[in-house]
Amino acid sequence: MQAAAETLRQVHCPILGRTLALPERPQRIVSLLSGLTEGLYAFGAGERVAGVTRYCGRYVSGLTAPVVGDYLRIDEELLRRINPDLVLATDGVQLGVARRLAAAGFPVYVLPLPNSFGGLLDNLRLTGALCGEMMAALELTRRMAQVAAELRVASPRRRPRVYVELWFGRHLRTIGGLTFIHDLVEMAGGTPLFADHAQAYFKPDLTAVAAAQPEVVLIFSEADDHPVDAGQLCAARGWTGAWDFRLIEAGIQRGRNLIHDGPSLIETAQWLQGRLTDKC
Repeated sequence: MQAAAETLRQVHCPILGRTLALPERPQRIVSLLSGLTEGLYAFGAGERVAGVTRYCGRYVSGLTAPVVGDYLRIDEELLRRINPDLVLATDGVQLGVARRLAAAGFPVYVLPLPNSFGGLLDNLRLTGALCGEMMAALELTRRMAQVAAELRVASPRRRPRVYVELWFGRHLRTIGGLTFIHDLVEMAGGTPLFADHAQAYFKPDLTAVAAAQPEVVLIFSEADDHPVDAGQLCAARGWTGAWDFRLIEAGIQRGRNLIHDGPSLIETAQWLQGRLTDKC
């Protein structure tokens, strides 16, 4: 009843093609994205987070909000009990979930997958705007941009070529120029091997990787669900000993996760720059 009496604003969600009636400062926010959950706590809006996914606790210490599901499976009954006044989701593979929740009457706002570091900052700003934390979001993204600029200045003079390998579940992927992971590697001082590819993620040609002989092989895996022995993998492919490269392994923990698009991406860039500097 209190929410019904509150003055609502009309907010258009372009991806869903619908308009939401939102409070100026939503009080029961459900975040289906770990990066935005981390951002909400960085804004000082953590006490208003009423639901998260099982991945969000990796990036917010002491997170106690109810877990409503994972990236693609949501407990709608629990969501109804929470009665959120804002649900944050993303497009890409999560878009189908978002559309289903919106059709069921939940106040869903879908943010675009960021294809650059700038897009990541835009999503944090938009989240701040949706949640009534505009100034806090502007300050957070300003600090992130400043640290990113400092990292680029501190980059090694000789930038090593970096092959990035991601395991999305059991699906092998690398990166092109249309992802924030490209910017992360560049920010840390490396040159992504397939930067000229006008794609975000694609299946790599491993023969082409070996022919290019990158100085760094950077492999991300999800240890909980799909662990990968990176050293064994490189040896099985015949890469070990074929040329001189540094193997760097990234994982799901905060400050080491290449695919996490929250504020701690800056920590990941700092960690990676340290590893690349060791190489150089």
